[in-house]
Amino acid sequence: MNILIIGGAGGVASRLMPYLKQHHTVRVFDLRPPADATLDYRVGAVTDYAAVREAMTGMDALVYMAMGTIDWTEVEGIQTGFDVNAKGVYLALRAAREAGIQHAVYTSSMSIYDGDLTKRYFYDEAIPFDGRNLYALTKYMGEMVCYNAVVQFGMSANVLRMCLPITDDDWLAIARAGNLTFHTAASDLARAFTAALLHRNGYQAFMISGDYEGKIINMAKAKRELGWEPLMRP
Repeated sequence: MNILIIGGAGGVASRLMPYLKQHHTVRVFDLRPPADATLDYRVGAVTDYAAVREAMTGMDALVYMAMGTIDWTEVEGIQTGFDVNAKGVYLALRAAREAGIQHAVYTSSMSIYDGDLTKRYFYDEAIPFDGRNLYALTKYMGEMVCYNAVVQFGMSANVLRMCLPITDDDWLAIARAGNLTFHTAASDLARAFTAALLHRNGYQAFMISGDYEGKIINMAKAKRELGWEPLMRP
């Protein structure tokens, strides 16, 4: 499958790229080039509609991994966060529809929920948004933009609410130390994206974590609909 990854030079995408390019032909759209110089790379900002639209040419699916800023202390950071996490998502989905792309995967976050997540239990994806900071708000806005694309454009879109993605080695180090395995190993996360690229059933949100014991997050929906569950073990 030919996939366009918007934000493909970021930290999350860089961890996943070795796995994703084994199964897909990847094109990266970002302000800076990806670490992997062998990838097809198009430079541009998510708010540059013409550049985003051009990058869609010849693609089969869209993966939106741009994460925006987490520095909300300055007005410029606030503006950038809304641009990347909300406006940019809408523009990308509109451009995708114009290019004939019918499916997208959006990188969301469990940060849409408030507080110390390790002190809560998430029984399913229907738990209402309750995040208090602006990062949580804009990530949830991105989810709603995806829902709107399904209703307005007739697309399908899967939202992956990630939990602290890290390398497999780092995950093993945490797990061996006896800590809660709330983080998600890169190989497991890549498998989730691959499954989400194939699953097309309107708008769906999935919680994705390395919590294989289900102590914090019930990931039954991902297992049932995507055929996915975390496989990393200490």
